Amino acid sequence: MSDATPASASAHTAAIETRSLEEILYPALEPHQIEHLDVGEGQRLYLEQSGNPQGTPVVFVHGGPGGGTSPWQRRFFDPAVYRIILFDQRGCGQSTPHAADGADLGVIDTARLVADMERIREHLGVERWLVFGGSWGSTLSLAYTEAHPEHVIGLVLRGIFLLRRWELDWYYNRGGAQNLFPDLFDAYESVLREHAPEELAGDHIATFHRLLNGPNEEVALQAALAWSDWESQTSHLLVPGEPARTTLQLAEHRRFALAFARIENHFFANGGFMRENQLIDEADRLAGIPGVIVQGRYDVVCPPRSAWELHRAWPQSQLTFVPNAGHGSNEAGIAAGLIEATDGFRALR
Repeated sequence: MSDATPASASAHTAAIETRSLEEILYPALEPHQIEHLDVGEGQRLYLEQSGNPQGTPVVFVHGGPGGGTSPWQRRFFDPAVYRIILFDQRGCGQSTPHAADGADLGVIDTARLVADMERIREHLGVERWLVFGGSWGSTLSLAYTEAHPEHVIGLVLRGIFLLRRWELDWYYNRGGAQNLFPDLFDAYESVLREHAPEELAGDHIATFHRLLNGPNEEVALQAALAWSDWESQTSHLLVPGEPARTTLQLAEHRRFALAFARIENHFFANGGFMRENQLIDEADRLAGIPGVIVQGRYDVVCPPRSAWELHRAWPQSQLTFVPNAGHGSNEAGIAAGLIEATDGFRALR
């Protein structure tokens, strides 16, 4: 266990970011290599590379679990310097089989995802890489690095999520977030009032687990939309309005929601397949690895307390609080902090 003391920790507060997201990100680029990597158990992972094939390898670890990657996420990295590696974790994005199609969730857990990352590293012939992840991506990045520290040159993390019980209760049960977003939490709970009113005072994660995996597909879809909409609508400092969607976009949203909610809830119903407080208890394995933590000051999804506690347990980390941001990596201040971090790591190999 790390023996860092509170006196060893300090945080920096970023300046208010006035640029737009488009001004902050690197220009859009296309991948030069795409493949579907067989990692066993019937799983094939979407895997792409862009940027400089001879550059510093960086692996982007997406959130959720179950979120998948998007093309704009390549833009956190200088393409002249970085060999940019994106992949979709089991059951989501462009990986197959897909959780919206009834994929077996029994072969999706944290240990397997860590092993998948190591399989990707070996497949690509990477000796050491920069690991970049936010939200659940920070969880998996930490789990991977604590298991394989010899292969990590640095960490860039955002929206720290350590998957402890109080974090789950804060956000998904009646533990705190509902007090900030009572209207949105009411909409989230509406599916429970309709289909499981007798369980409304209990563990929402467990009740959603039953609805998401039950025999009634329409109820499962309602539960998935309620779960994913609660998260998407509370992930920014300024709550976005309901987007207008075409019929095709609505179908894609429903498919995404089913995979996202089923996989995410599967992990949370099982405690992340980790011991309580495991990532902090094993933070001594991060010794000697430099890291940057970028945390929205008003992150309701992943409260800043977790970023602070990780920073205290990891002396080589730098913590920056973004004063005008919530959880989303597409908020300008968060994006600027992340790119400042990746630019700072450009010389590492």
